[in-house]
Amino acid sequence: MMLSTGLPGMLVAVVGPSGAGKDTLMAGARARLLGDARFVFTRRAITRPAEAGGEDHEALAESAFAARRDAGGFALWWEAHGLSYGIPRAIEAEMATGRVVIANLSRGVLAEAGRRYRLRVLRITAPLPVLTARLLARGRENAADIEARLAREVKLPEGLDVVTVMNDGPVQAGVEDVLAALSRAAADARPAGRARPAPPG
Repeated sequence: MMLSTGLPGMLVAVVGPSGAGKDTLMAGARARLLGDARFVFTRRAITRPAEAGGEDHEALAESAFAARRDAGGFALWWEAHGLSYGIPRAIEAEMATGRVVIANLSRGVLAEAGRRYRLRVLRITAPLPVLTARLLARGRENAADIEARLAREVKLPEGLDVVTVMNDGPVQAGVEDVLAALSRAAADARPAGRARPAPPG
């Protein structure tokens, strides 16, 4: 796949269906990699109030988001469920140093990301019965709504570099699988002729 930037680092896009446990596994991986200079976990800008809960994000008003978008402040941006999401342009400076940038992306921008950056998709998922049981346990939707939600899951674009983590066991096992995938990404992203930053002692 042709890359327009030629940046030596890599963008790892985290995707997966509802109930897959993406946030749990990524939080565990992030805690384990704290201080490791090879990795940068991206904080998204979202047009959602900070007090609304969910992920730690930069809360922007619609007007502020549009102004930053129009000024080229986002490397990638998209709209979903009435909200706007943006990945800061600063990820390009991080990838220019050979780092692995990890970002929670929408499937809808994966093709664009793959055209512009060295991209690896980290797909966190679980068997359908496990996903259904987890969503039922949340108590937000009934069984029919959950079935419809999971049926709407969009397939990934063809031709992407995809690594799948099956999160159907203990959380720690899933975290270890994520860490292994990220370590492989760091090895693949290392610029030619440049030593890789050593993990913290």
